[in-house]
Amino acid sequence: MRGDAGLTGIVSIHDVMPRTLGAVRGLLDWLRQLEVAPVTLLVVPGVEWGPAELEELKRWEASGCELAGHGWVHETVPRGLYHRLHAAVISRNVAEHLALDAAGIEALIERCHAWFGDHGFRAPELYVPPAWAMGGIGAARVRNLPFRRYEYMRGVLEADTGKLEQWPMVGFEADRWWRKAGVRMWNRLNLHAAERGTGVLRIGIHPRDRDLLLAPEMEGLLRRCRRFRGYGSGSS
Repeated sequence: MRGDAGLTGIVSIHDVMPRTLGAVRGLLDWLRQLEVAPVTLLVVPGVEWGPAELEELKRWEASGCELAGHGWVHETVPRGLYHRLHAAVISRNVAEHLALDAAGIEALIERCHAWFGDHGFRAPELYVPPAWAMGGIGAARVRNLPFRRYEYMRGVLEADTGKLEQWPMVGFEADRWWRKAGVRMWNRLNLHAAERGTGVLRIGIHPRDRDLLLAPEMEGLLRRCRRFRGYGSGSS
């Protein structure tokens, strides 16, 4: 039985790449048991995908998962003071946009989008920069890039219209006590904002989250959602 909180969840699994496929497979089985669908898979394309891994990704797409772009290699060396601070507090070494200028970010996003068609997948509509760090590129330049939607920490941007859907977001990637405290506070604030607002809550799951410190709260929140939808406005 679904929860009665009136929440609509938008569920995504981050960091989908060959070395995480076993964990992603386990998460999808678990989410299926919880009757959570649809699920969006954030795919890292610029790593070594073999034929077997691509076939598994195609099976997930065929089963109803939406695929989205998620950077290129999901790894970088922090450069500059802001990037170093961001890495220390939030992103560690994954916010690859922050190491690039606007032209470099555009080229990365275009390369990411092209990879899906080159490998026989449907053209994805959503792009999520690693650690939600879009870097030095504004909405006006995003409009000319191939994805229809771009997810930021503060919401989801519709590129054609410039409208930002300010859906609150929660996550569960906490492997230290201080991260647990910070993420838990963030989640409570955003859950409250969703309940006071549109009732739509983005739920970001990372491959190892079921083994980390906030796993019970993650399951509890998923059970509270009355329904689930995708990122597209027509999804329900």
